Amino acid sequence: QFRHVQQLTYSLIEWRSQILSGTLPKDELAELKKKVTAKIDYGNRILGLDLVVRDDNGNILDPDETSTISLFKAHETASKRIDERIQEEKSLQQSLDLRGQPIFNSTHTYSLYVNFKNFVCNIGEDAELLMSLYDPDLSKFISENYLVRWGSNGMPKEIEKLNNLQAVFTVSSENPRRGWKGFKSHQISLVCQIVRVGHMELKDGKKHTCGLRRPFGVAGGLCL
Repeated sequence: QFRHVQQLTYSLIEWRSQILSGTLPKDELAELKKKVTAKIDYGNRILGLDLVVRDDNGNILDPDETSTISLFKAHETASKRIDERIQEEKSLQQSLDLRGQPIFNSTHTYSLYVNFKNFVCNIGEDAELLMSLYDPDLSKFISENYLVRWGSNGMPKEIEKLNNLQAVFTVSSENPRRGWKGFKSHQISLVCQIVRVGHMELKDGKKHTCGLRRPFGVAGGLCL
């Protein structure tokens, strides 16, 4: 059960980072929030905690504004959905046990600790830094984003985090016996995407828009 809850927690951490990054389209953001609430409800059930009653969008129902009958029906629907999920998990584990394969031996998780010290780049405006792990063999990012908001004054936007910008990236290896080398590539990269936030142009004497997010640059290096 500990390993099960551990995997649930890793998923929630990753999805939370994606939501906070502010890079998801509106429809994908709504769908991701539904997945998060479903995962939380599922975790509460297997831990024997109270079930939170929600509407179709994942929002918690207010008992002061929702009738008792509606609350009961919503609770019954949610409880049935979670019970079906638990039965699917049990069936999967039983089939793996019959084949003599432990359910958690296929992948192992590994972590990379990053301590962000400083950002030096002549932008002239605020910036957003998105850091994540990239696998060239899969041609995609394999971790959640770590977001740092950097001010035009050369300091973090959240000044209380100065000298305390830290993140841990957690990924899974295809070959647990080889650790990080279980990845096909052996050349996993830490990539930083730089987004400029501000006016359309930096020239003086013109009427500008503000708050626009525009790609500015990218940097990276091998972490394996």
